[in-house]
Amino acid sequence: MTENQKNLGGKPALAPQTQNTVPWFWPLELFNAVAKEEFHEFHRSLATVMEAEKLEHGLEPRFATRNTIALDLHTMRFRDFTTQAAPDEIPTIIDAPYAGHTSVIADYTEGQSLVQTLLENGLTRVYVTDWKSATEDMKNYDIDNYLAEINVAVDEVGGCVNLVGLCQGGWMSAMYAARYPAKVRSLVLAGSPMDTDAGSGPIRTMAHATAMSEFEELVRLGGGFMRGKFMLAAWKNMHPGAQYFGKYVDLFEHIDDPAYVRKQEAFEAWYENPLDLPGRWYLQAVKDLFKENRLSKGTFVGLGRTLSLKDITCPVTLLAGESDDITTKEQVFNAENYLGTPKAQIVKTLVPGGHIGLFMGSHTLKEHWPQIARWIAAVGGDARR
Repeated sequence: MTENQKNLGGKPALAPQTQNTVPWFWPLELFNAVAKEEFHEFHRSLATVMEAEKLEHGLEPRFATRNTIALDLHTMRFRDFTTQAAPDEIPTIIDAPYAGHTSVIADYTEGQSLVQTLLENGLTRVYVTDWKSATEDMKNYDIDNYLAEINVAVDEVGGCVNLVGLCQGGWMSAMYAARYPAKVRSLVLAGSPMDTDAGSGPIRTMAHATAMSEFEELVRLGGGFMRGKFMLAAWKNMHPGAQYFGKYVDLFEHIDDPAYVRKQEAFEAWYENPLDLPGRWYLQAVKDLFKENRLSKGTFVGLGRTLSLKDITCPVTLLAGESDDITTKEQVFNAENYLGTPKAQIVKTLVPGGHIGLFMGSHTLKEHWPQIARWIAAVGGDARR
């Protein structure tokens, strides 16, 4: 009889595998089975898994700066960030991207916000187009629906504005400025694909290499919408190593750093919550803008008129990223060849970094957007001029 059997009154000792089936004792056995360092790594792994689940499914994007909703329209909530406005100041509207993600990118987080940067550098009347995810009654909306509601927003704030267009919001702003040139005092196009035939980025390549029928099939599969989850998968597949593996390795390595985790939560709250686009709007954008380049060629029809960028004569700033693989710098800067604005009133700025960094990157917000804000105030900020 073994010593263990004696201690149990002569009864055979339980085999280790039988003991391990008792759930109450799993944590104790786990702790006894590994060294404290190994247990710490196991704890970090669990924390990483839980945080990854939260990043992908448990967060919602939120604007960082206090604001009110000036208008609640079909396509957007028109958000007002005005602070102590000067009575003669022309309002500035940030036309946020409507390309699958929310407009929170314009007011990303405290200390890393385009809205805050503009407010801190001479502009007090700042608004943002907070685009809505398409609903069933919006699936047949086209670009005209969005231009019309921008016009409603412009009239709401006085009928004359400075427009700051980010990415897709840039070509939409340019369309508006070409359609209503008297209503736009200055125009900023940041990472905006104006000449979609220029450069050699992956978006241009895909647009020309993919048959229109394939885009139409995606809309059909989405029930009449271009689903945000489809676009999110496409964006992730542009950099699959970073999106499906690298970011989780980084998260594991920094899981004990609260500042890093907060930064990741802010980004993933925006990135992992895509918007659905109306199928008709999406297919029109693909065909008319990215396949046929009608806006720069002067053949795009908006709100009943053929639009020409030559009708835009206000001062313009063009902002591009050196390593932007969504909108190449050529697609942005080539706009100067089509605009009616005198060359002396076109400012071209090339900054380090990629696409998203143009709107919320710390370096660009600190080094370049303050100058753009002061430029807006100088050329278009005062109604008395």
